[in-house]
Amino acid sequence: MNFGVMKEMNLETIDVLTLLPQRPPFVMIDRLMHCDEVVTTTQLTVRPDNLFIEDGGVLNPCALVENIAQTCAARMGYINQYIYKERVRLGFIGSVKNLQILRTAHVGETLTTSISVMLEVMRLTLVNATVKVGDETIVTAEMKIALSDIEAKE
Repeated sequence: MNFGVMKEMNLETIDVLTLLPQRPPFVMIDRLMHCDEVVTTTQLTVRPDNLFIEDGGVLNPCALVENIAQTCAARMGYINQYIYKERVRLGFIGSVKNLQILRTAHVGETLTTSISVMLEVMRLTLVNATVKVGDETIVTAEMKIALSDIEAKE
């Protein structure tokens, strides 16, 4: 893949909705911060109207897994759109291993999620993921994502 085009782009100006098959209110990332051959980083500010907010302004832990999956989706959406010049395709979580939720997030906190590609074979991608609030790691996991041939609806 040729990620050289990235050096010419300000990733923060990309509307993440153009990279994701998900649509509000199920979007769990706000912006793409970094994307190269191995590492992709996104951010999400937890807002009170988030679909996964529970009593006390706490983000349900399921949202943290979905945030990681959507970081993977943003990576593939970026690759499809800006490198292969194709449409965004649907992906599916194949597995989650070694999930450690050290704490969940709260309204007002900004999550920085980074995935690091460990292996890509055909349409399967295995990543290590870390979710942080500031310098504090709150989640780590391995995730396997399977990319389908199904194009996302606009």
